[in-house]
Amino acid sequence: MFDRSFIKKIVNLAVYSSAILTLSFVSNVSAGDNEVRFALTDNAALWFDTGTAIAGNRSIAIAQPGVRVKFSGDSNTVHTRTSLIFPTGAAGMPHNDTKHSDGGDDVTLTTPGLYVFFCSIHPFMLGAVIVDDPNTTGLDLGSSLSLINGITVPSSSDLATRLLRTFFIATNPDNWQNYASNKPWHITYPNVDVRVDSGVVNLPEMLNARYGNDIPLAALQNPKIPAVGEVWVATEFETTSGKEKPGTVSAVDGSSWQVTRKVALPSIDMNNPHNMWTDKDQSVIYVTQWFDDKLAVFDRQTGKLIRNVSVGESPAHVMTLPDSDRIHVTNNGDDVKDSVMELAPLATEVLRTVNIGQGNPHAHWMSHEGKTMVTANALFGDSTQYNFHTNAIDSLTKVGGEFSHPLAAGMMPDSSKYYVSNFLDNTIAVINMDTHQVIKHINLLKDYDPVAGTISGPVGALPVQTPVSPDGKNMVTSNTLTGTITVVNTSTDEVVAMLPCDPGCHGVQYGAKQGGGYYAYVASKFSNRLLIVDPDPNNDGDPSDAMIAGQVGLFAAGATKLDDTIKGNPGMGGQGVLPIPVVYNGWVQNLPASWSDQLTPAQRDPINPIK
Repeated sequence: MFDRSFIKKIVNLAVYSSAILTLSFVSNVSAGDNEVRFALTDNAALWFDTGTAIAGNRSIAIAQPGVRVKFSGDSNTVHTRTSLIFPTGAAGMPHNDTKHSDGGDDVTLTTPGLYVFFCSIHPFMLGAVIVDDPNTTGLDLGSSLSLINGITVPSSSDLATRLLRTFFIATNPDNWQNYASNKPWHITYPNVDVRVDSGVVNLPEMLNARYGNDIPLAALQNPKIPAVGEVWVATEFETTSGKEKPGTVSAVDGSSWQVTRKVALPSIDMNNPHNMWTDKDQSVIYVTQWFDDKLAVFDRQTGKLIRNVSVGESPAHVMTLPDSDRIHVTNNGDDVKDSVMELAPLATEVLRTVNIGQGNPHAHWMSHEGKTMVTANALFGDSTQYNFHTNAIDSLTKVGGEFSHPLAAGMMPDSSKYYVSNFLDNTIAVINMDTHQVIKHINLLKDYDPVAGTISGPVGALPVQTPVSPDGKNMVTSNTLTGTITVVNTSTDEVVAMLPCDPGCHGVQYGAKQGGGYYAYVASKFSNRLLIVDPDPNNDGDPSDAMIAGQVGLFAAGATKLDDTIKGNPGMGGQGVLPIPVVYNGWVQNLPASWSDQLTPAQRDPINPIK
């Protein structure tokens, strides 16, 4: 049984809405066995679920040294249970369980401190255990914390507390930024004293002093210049009444900036829609279901389901080849080498699996002539360059360390080089496509002091999507930890601008701006607004003056067409973004006249300015 001092700490932690909860909340820890149980689920914010809330959070548990942490599965796909953060020098760490299953394993934690686990396939899935020494004051976080990629910082450092803050935001929907509400953004933390390297501090006082709370939300404002077409966003965490699984796809009109349609597809219980693409006629939407094994296809104008196709475990991203309109889906949960699925146009049949020499690809990109595909292989620190003309691998290039977690690729429109975001290394690798060599690593933390938190220039941490503009002049990257957007000048491969984003900053794609130029659309996981970035307001090729041109809500309005009733998390979970028409080089030349006629000559042939 727990001793009395340990029980007292648990009672102190169970403060929610200024009320002390009863000891019933310790049911996520078995007192007789010193055991914690996490169920891995498909449900937003409950990805690692103890079943019992602490300050609105069901993904954290407190236990004594020697606790056995057991993982079980309640998911439609596979996951890993991998250490993200742990006390420096902790016995048995890091725990790198890359067995692809839905659970059924366990780990024993003996060293006091904070342990955060994540799924390396779905890296926003988080669960935490605080192993507390009952003979010390305050819950023990450990004097020093290490990340799986080798970074070690004091537990009171800015990097450590940013990660802790992100955990409490990600795992509690009440802590997400809700632009459908007029209330300031308030984050609830457990009201508890914690022991860090500098001594015992009150957790919410420390985090609020550094990052603020009750933050007024900026007013939504439409861009002054309309966009061509529409923008589709995978609002992955929105829930509806006719489904068990979360996720909708939301359409925003580029002229009115209103949400015109939400597609939930209750007939197939669409599960965590993650990323999208379209066919050459822009008539259908392909959307991956990341917590399942399916690719859904629906009519863009009506939202009606066309087909639901099995493709592989945890399909993440989807793109077409510009020359043939064949579809390629990365199966992020497949650890076999033939982990990219090729389908016929409109997904009428599965044609083959593509051997990329590695498993677990996340976000890929295609070259403008349909010759080359590049992939970011998340669990292996490398990237594949695959040649469709020879049906062979041109290169398998190391782009980061063993635990760098390559997540997304972007490519220059002339196929001269491509970029891969290393999620855990906080870098972007630049690869020459002729020599297949990494020519540079763009360090997104160069101007950041991880201990003091001082920022002296553009900064990004945990970078996700990083596409290159259709004209090849700039690259916009979403950074999920810092909540920032970084902008790179592709002529120098230097970060030249930083813009504010929302927590869980994630999805980015470019679309055409009326009259010329481009917008970059940025969506965030733990927010329900879409940011519209003008990366070159002066149209002079210099993105250092990039700006937020507008911000629109992703929640339904009165005129929004629905195929199911919205139940919760309105407009939340923004991840994949698809502007229509697709205006990247290679695809834009294939547009029907009805779309092409809305573009300027430069937009119809974006590669010419860089020849």
